[in-house]
Amino acid sequence: MENRIIICAVQPDSAAHDAGIEPGDVLLSINGQKIEDVFDYRFLATDSNLLVEIEKKNGEVWEIEVEKDEYEDLGLEFEDPLISGAKSCTNKCIFCFIDQLPKGMRESLYFKDDDSRLSFLSGNYVTLTNISDEELERIIRYKMSPVNVSVHTTNPELRVLMLRNRFAGNVLERIRKLTDGGIKVNAQIVLCRGINDKEELNRTIKDLSDLYPGLESISVVPVGLTKWREGLYRLVPYDRESSLEVVSQVTTWQQKLLNKFGSRIVYLADEFYIMANKDLPPCEEYEDFPQIENGVGLMSLLLGGFYEFMDK
Repeated sequence: MENRIIICAVQPDSAAHDAGIEPGDVLLSINGQKIEDVFDYRFLATDSNLLVEIEKKNGEVWEIEVEKDEYEDLGLEFEDPLISGAKSCTNKCIFCFIDQLPKGMRESLYFKDDDSRLSFLSGNYVTLTNISDEELERIIRYKMSPVNVSVHTTNPELRVLMLRNRFAGNVLERIRKLTDGGIKVNAQIVLCRGINDKEELNRTIKDLSDLYPGLESISVVPVGLTKWREGLYRLVPYDRESSLEVVSQVTTWQQKLLNKFGSRIVYLADEFYIMANKDLPPCEEYEDFPQIENGVGLMSLLLGGFYEFMDK
């Protein structure tokens, strides 16, 4: 069935509004090219001169010429922001937080997404197991940067085990393809005690940091565990002693990478410092806060701002 791209809103004073495009219209093509998803729309709509084909509510098809500044937003909003629907996750990760949610909450909380378009649009993390080589090439061609990747480990066999997906082992190769194509990548490691920590963590940080500056940053976050884990893979929570070990290990890597590249590259989630009963690093040690939305440096930034306010 053909995907009908229904326009749900037109931004006031936008190029689309001035051209007479209205909510309820159906977008058919831009410059003669069909729109498959939001990547196509964003790429095609950057031109300054557009021929937009729409279907009106009465079934008439209009071709509308639109003039705007290059890269200016056309001003259209769609019922489905991705246009073609979000891709669900094909992994069965041993640490998946959604698997350990209680029953009875709103349905959207149970949807497992693994969509590179959401990584670009919303900062979501993707595993790259749910994307074809053609889609990787499209990300590079459309310059959809940055992409946030859930790596967890660069050991192919271990990653297959952790994601429970036999196609999960080539993550380093796929990240390298993105960085070689000019796409910036931020990496995430969900650290599971006794599984991908210690020497495995050393290996992962080494492999990923070798891709700097294309690989911009690495976040290390502790696995989140709830009491609703009956029948799931046995995981051990971090305590003070094990958190101290992680803090020491990553701090050593930060100094090594700072000396080599001028950037720490790898950053710990705030929880590790809290569990280790250690002071949070000062704001400047988070550099440009590349992964603050992932719980990395947020408390330090807030406290830094609080102390600056109090000093005044």
